[in-house]
Amino acid sequence: MKVLHYVNQFFGGLGGEDHANEPPRLTDGPVGPGRALAAALGNRGTVAATIICGDNFAAEQPERLKAFVLDAIRKHWPDVVVAGPAFDAGRYGLACGAVCQMAGEAKLPGISAMHPDNTGVSVHRRDMVCLPTSSNVADMPKVIARLADLAAKLASGASLGSAATEGYIPRGFRRDNVRSEAGSSRAVKMLLDRIHGQPFVSEVVIRDYDAVPPVPAMKTLRGVKVGIVTSGGLVPKGNPDKVPAARAEEYEKYDIGHMAELKVGEWESIHGGYGHRSVNEIDPNYVVPLRSLRALEKSGEIGLIHPVYFATVGNQTAVNAARKMGKGIVQELKAAGVGAVILVPT
Repeated sequence: MKVLHYVNQFFGGLGGEDHANEPPRLTDGPVGPGRALAAALGNRGTVAATIICGDNFAAEQPERLKAFVLDAIRKHWPDVVVAGPAFDAGRYGLACGAVCQMAGEAKLPGISAMHPDNTGVSVHRRDMVCLPTSSNVADMPKVIARLADLAAKLASGASLGSAATEGYIPRGFRRDNVRSEAGSSRAVKMLLDRIHGQPFVSEVVIRDYDAVPPVPAMKTLRGVKVGIVTSGGLVPKGNPDKVPAARAEEYEKYDIGHMAELKVGEWESIHGGYGHRSVNEIDPNYVVPLRSLRALEKSGEIGLIHPVYFATVGNQTAVNAARKMGKGIVQELKAAGVGAVILVPT
């Protein structure tokens, strides 16, 4: 079989965030983790070519990436497209999911691997077969071995078993099948196992994601106190509270009540998931737009600005931690009489 492999700029050997805007390029043979994939495939197949693309480019110019990927497929006509592994890198996970979706449009199977909480899973789980990973890139060898086995099965045209049987992340499809035992009997057995503290596996897996309906739009912000919340990791220079660059579990508050704007040299972004040189060296107001909000406050377009802003890092943050932080921030804002919030993501 022939494999077409997709990797980002980091795993493609181009560099880190300073190369995240690199347009896609096609290289014959395996690159980076593709070499391990080729070794794991052995005599079952080869990595015919590798697409390398910057994460920012993939996110900002999806149509150009799609055209490139489809051209690469037409050039090599692989039996399967493998993307990643992306682990818990959000933009990379989204790109891997999108590439698998493109493979599906070309009537080819697409497979990836990433952390179950990666945004790529929630957006593209129906577009790909995706193996679950930890957040530790050191697990690459064993993830690649599993990827190779499942990619070979997909390329052969064999039907996949259930997610529980094959080990991939559930895709949200339900298929009819015949069981030897009626559903009522199976349900009673699970209930008895639960009552007696015995292990059991539910036949209906529910992911605990929130579906939050938007509140009605406000007709005006005149006279409304406005708060600022950012997941962009903007903290005072030197990061005195040791806010982590990834996997944050707490938020911090910083006083801006006496400031007209944020100044270079006094603030920095410590976020580990995007290139923040322009924030740290040109203008920290990109992340906390205090200068613009002060102008609106002065003109009366908005009411007072809440004198502190809330900061955390959204990079690789777990759903439960994000939910806990969100509830805490909302409670503080409501207690302070804030009526609207400017939420600045990255």
